[in-house]
Parts: sequence; structure tokens; C-alpha cells
Amino acid sequence: MAFKENYPSKLLEEAVDAISTLPGIGRRSALRLALHLLKQPQENVHHFASAVKNLRDEVKYCRTCRMIADDDICAICADRSRDHKTICVVESVRDVMSIENTGQFHGVYHVLGGIISPINGVGPSDLTIRELVERVPEADEVILALSGDVEGETTAFYIYRQIAQYGVKVSSLARGLGFGDDLEYADELTLGRSIINRQIFKP
Repeated sequence: MAFKENYPSKLLEEAVDAISTLPGIGRRSALRLALHLLKQPQENVHHFASAVKNLRDEVKYCRTCRMIADDDICAICADRSRDHKTICVVESVRDVMSIENTGQFHGVYHVLGGIISPINGVGPSDLTIRELVERVPEADEVILALSGDVEGETTAFYIYRQIAQYGVKVSSLARGLGFGDDLEYADELTLGRSIINRQIFKP
């Protein structure tokens, strides 16, 4: 049965409505969080609200790889010590963070912003594939670090077809990850080994 509550304050109800729009947060949990915020010092709540506002208003996307950044170019793309000729293609910002945590990859990234999913209305034009293709002529290797489910494989195959003409080496993660596994949920050791032992992509 759906959670129902008579709110003593319209302001409280509006806060619950807002918090419950977050993924994985139902109205009961949202009410708990709203009441928790009411108990905090005003300056703490103002700092919290300011941090969220600044995140939405001021965060940028790297003009090279589409990673979130504070400047036009992210810290990874700006790092001259990285191997800029090896591009690791991932679905999301969280995947970049997962791979970086392994300490096993020293190239650069390209964030697609999703994967091709016709059932969800996501096509190639909704992703940053065109921007990736523009980077390929300067690369030696493109690593397709996408999930092993049907949508991930479809996306990898589509990208492969788009860049095959450039003769660049195209590889994929070694299958230490289970079918359909998301990179963000893989443990660092398994993910690190999958990067080190990557294999030539076979369409």
C-alpha cells in the first residue's frame, strides 16, 4: 500500500516531494531525511543546499572527453603525463571513477553519456559517438569498456563500425566481469585485471 501522510506543514510536504524525486528514495525515506534536515544547524543545511545548487549550476563537461569538470578541460585530459593516444570509452562518469580507482589505466577517456537502448528511446545520436569519432584519427588504441549485456555489446559494435576505417587498434575488457556486469559494481582487482588483460575487439 502506498505511503500516505498528513503533513502538518506545506513546506515539509514540498521538501518531501523534492527529496523523493531522487533515485531510490521513497516518500517514507524522504520524510525521514526532511525531518533530519530540520534538526541540523541552519548553516549546515544552507551549505548542503548551496553545494547541490553549485553542482547543478556550475559543473562543466570536459570539451574533450565529456567527463564532469570544474573547468573546460578535465584534470585527466589536462594531465600531460597521461597517454593521450589510448582512449577508454565508457558509458558514464561513474565508470571513469571506477577505472581510476584501480590505478591500472593511464590513458584518457571518452564518456558516451549512456548506451544505445532502443527500448528506452536512446539512439546513437543521443550519445557522444560523433565526438569520439573525431578523436580517433589521433589515437593508437580505443578500448571499449562497456557492459557485457546486449545493449553494451550493441553499442560497442556500432562504435567499432564507425571507427574501423581509421585502422586504429580496438580492444575490449577481458571478460573477468560477468555478463551484464556494470563497471561501477566490479571490484577494483577484477576491473584492474580486465583492463590490463584487455583483448582485441571481435565484432
